[in-house]
Amino acid sequence: MTENHLSDINTLRERARKNVEDGAVTEGYSADREEILRLLNESLATELVCVLRYKRHYFMANGLKASVAADEFLEHATQEMEHADKLAERIVQLGGEPEFNPDLLSKNAHAQYVAGKTLKEMVYEDLVAERIAVDSYREIIQYIGDKDPTTRRIFEDILAQEEEHADDMADILQDL
Repeated sequence: MTENHLSDINTLRERARKNVEDGAVTEGYSADREEILRLLNESLATELVCVLRYKRHYFMANGLKASVAADEFLEHATQEMEHADKLAERIVQLGGEPEFNPDLLSKNAHAQYVAGKTLKEMVYEDLVAERIAVDSYREIIQYIGDKDPTTRRIFEDILAQEEEHADDMADILQDL
């Protein structure tokens, strides 16, 4: 390495050829890959459980104020599925396998699947789940630090949307 900490071209080329079967995981990857994969799979489970809960709430919402909430439930379900897709894609990039086994999803998810009977209960449970996601993703981002900037950025993007979701649910809950 040169004094400005950038590798010369030949060093970059040589390193790229070592362990080429590792794909995106190069020698410069300094995170604990197994731990990152575990966190990604737990987060994938969290997102998938949230998709299912939001979908149920979308179909079950009824009452005078239900249409506003139902629209949000559907929008959030779609966005949570996009989060799940990004997490699964990153798991594969890091040489892992995304866990989609339904028997393991609730067990591995940070958030719980609580159906809720009334519209108010549904919104409340969604807000609780969003708050869990916000806290857990913030902790994951801090844990990753500079060791895996790509995964950290994915979590940062998801975190921003989860904060929006929590804000949406808090607003709706206030109006119920």
